[in-house]
Amino acid sequence: MKGKLFSPLIFLSILSVHPWAIAHGVKITYQVTPALEIQAAYDNGEPMAHAQVSVYAPNNPSALWLSGTTDAAGRFIFMPNIALGRDWEIQVRQAGHGNIVTVPLGESFATADTTAKTLSVLSGDSNYTPPQLFLMSATGIWGFVGTALFFSRRRG
Repeated sequence: MKGKLFSPLIFLSILSVHPWAIAHGVKITYQVTPALEIQAAYDNGEPMAHAQVSVYAPNNPSALWLSGTTDAAGRFIFMPNIALGRDWEIQVRQAGHGNIVTVPLGESFATADTTAKTLSVLSGDSNYTPPQLFLMSATGIWGFVGTALFFSRRRG
């Protein structure tokens, strides 16, 4: 009886820390052309369709400068005002997943670097180190074992 209870618990605890089971990652790419194009997708390649986009100007990073949503392909295009500064922050969020990317602009869009760049991170605080993952796994297993032992004790 005890062996039947422990096997699934150990399997579930190991499964819970597998990288694909932690969270959706978000990948945001941008390209500087006469306009700034943002491309947002989850780490599995699925576009972040109709995600909320917030743009913050360099001269006042605490105030929202522009907001909108991505299209069905996860794209958002806007024309930043270079007179306001060079480092624009763009936040893309959808259903609890998202990221902020800082886009450095050149003197003008004509001389700007037109190479597409990628920022790929897991959303939230899910960038755990291997020791943290081990400790979380060990505490999860310990919790499952303790719970199983509590419920399997003889009442008398």
